[in-house]
Amino acid sequence: MSLTHPAADLWTLISGIADETPQAPAFVHGDRVLSFAELVDCAKRAAQGLADLGVGPGDRVALWLPNTPAYPVLLFACSRLGAIAVAVNTRYRAVEVADIVDRSGAKVLACAPGFRSIDFLAILADIEPNALDRLSALVTVGDEPTSIPPAIERLRRVPFERLLSRPRLGVNHARASAPCNIFTTSGTTSAPKFVLHRQGAIAGHAQQVARSFGFAAPGTVSLSVLPLCGVFGFNQTMATLAAGRPSVLVESYEIAEIARLVERHRPTTMFGSDDMYARLLDAVPGDRPFPSIKWAGYAAFNAALDDLPEKAEQRGLVLCGLYGMSEVQALYSVQPVDATVARRKKGGGVPTSPLAHIRVRDPDNGELLGVGQPGALECAGPSLMAGYYGNDKATAETVTADGYVRTGDLAELDGHGGFTFLSRMGDVLRLSGFLVNPLEIETHLQKLPGITGCQTIAVARPDGVRAVSFVILAPGTSLDEAAAIAHCKRGLANYKVPLRIFAIDDFPKTPSPNGFKIQRNRLRDMALERLKS
Repeated sequence: MSLTHPAADLWTLISGIADETPQAPAFVHGDRVLSFAELVDCAKRAAQGLADLGVGPGDRVALWLPNTPAYPVLLFACSRLGAIAVAVNTRYRAVEVADIVDRSGAKVLACAPGFRSIDFLAILADIEPNALDRLSALVTVGDEPTSIPPAIERLRRVPFERLLSRPRLGVNHARASAPCNIFTTSGTTSAPKFVLHRQGAIAGHAQQVARSFGFAAPGTVSLSVLPLCGVFGFNQTMATLAAGRPSVLVESYEIAEIARLVERHRPTTMFGSDDMYARLLDAVPGDRPFPSIKWAGYAAFNAALDDLPEKAEQRGLVLCGLYGMSEVQALYSVQPVDATVARRKKGGGVPTSPLAHIRVRDPDNGELLGVGQPGALECAGPSLMAGYYGNDKATAETVTADGYVRTGDLAELDGHGGFTFLSRMGDVLRLSGFLVNPLEIETHLQKLPGITGCQTIAVARPDGVRAVSFVILAPGTSLDEAAAIAHCKRGLANYKVPLRIFAIDDFPKTPSPNGFKIQRNRLRDMALERLKS
């Protein structure tokens, strides 16, 4: 299907391409190549198999799977059935998996118990046997292990290959308005919320990203490293599909394996974190280690890698900052490829869709702010969620009356039709009446030898709100707290200087599809405890 003809729903998105170029590769996984015609055929058969298990329009199917062809096959099978695919983070463990399956009311859970890179079997073994009782069946991808955990022993287990042996489902329930995907937020203080998207929003965003990012260009190959259970990896792969181009599915996050696949498949684009690119550049020698990659989308998570885009550019790798979240989808905006590296390295950018709108609001008085004024970011556009599944209260709190999502992020308009992401609003420190991005303090501290990681939070003290920093040290080094504080006093305004700096072994974290998020509330509690002593 041409990108000039909008796809109303997910099924139309892939079936149109399969009609025009049936033998074009859709996915590459190991030595297997799955064409668009085969993708459609497998999805129709899997849809009939799921229907045999009682799945119909509006029912939920939990996909707890790595990046293998089974994931998109089951996703599109759900779209044809009008069912909702629930993305379950592959980093989640027993309690989290049981909670999501239960609260979503999933009828079927698909998983890969024998998968080599993630020990799904051990996780299933830790689930309470009755926690999955509401499931009608478990779809197992790959070989089933000889030892069956009690949690799934009583469940009806259906091999994925058996679904593919069923006849093709004739009826098509795919609609633009049909809910199709639930992504889980990675909240650090409460149970994940269920972000619900409709087929029209997913398909339309995929086509728009494909147009905007130039994915329809001949020879485009996308390396899908990021997990499909998160919007970052999901939207990259969907946009590549929408362009009728192949995605190489990467099921392992091992740097050596990623480097091998880059060498073998010569992708033109890939997406990932700053940490991933830094490790790849370290692992692969040469002046131009990745010559096939035209440009790569990246997210900056590690303040210690602030100069990575400059270093990458010196070796021919062009990195572009992005912005997205489950509620507005990933790849909502991107920094222009032809911009200076100083601009390109920042999160945010220009919205991908011409119908998207952004604004920045003063978090205290609600007034709209102008260029260069930090405030609360609000986003609108066709890629927005339908709402939080089963949580109307949270939806009303997040979506404004005129259809903007309150992102919870601190940002500023950039004067180029876009914005610059600064930090999470919950991470922002208000010190001496000023909004302070903790990254400023953290980056400054990480200039000191021996400090490899830093997180800064604010705590209320009798003399006002003060910053407290936690640092991780390189092996064999120690913290000279007085010297570190003196270093801050030399380079930062007085109100930004940490009251205390504590060395810890690791930061408290919670899993998310693209890595781990720091539990800053835990750090705040730790700071208060240590300040008592």
